[in-house]
Amino acid sequence: MKDLIENIIKALVDNPEEVKITEIAGEQAVIYEIKVADSDIGKVIGKQGKTANALRTIVKAASSKIGKNASIQINSKPKEVVE
Repeated sequence: MKDLIENIIKALVDNPEEVKITEIAGEQAVIYEIKVADSDIGKVIGKQGKTANALRTIVKAASSKIGKNASIQINSKPKEVVE
């Protein structure tokens, strides 16, 4: 599942090397935390959240086969401050 999400996200963004996906597993649910560069956050969310909703739909359909609930949380990485 994590590989599926990673492949989709890396195809959407301009900086695929900055994509990090963390899997937080519980007994009945799995949360996938997606971190991308600030410049790519809009590409992952999409207009009015349509891309993010489509990704959530794919993950829910795939997770039903394994018998667990799955959800996605999208975050951006904070920019490094250069002093």
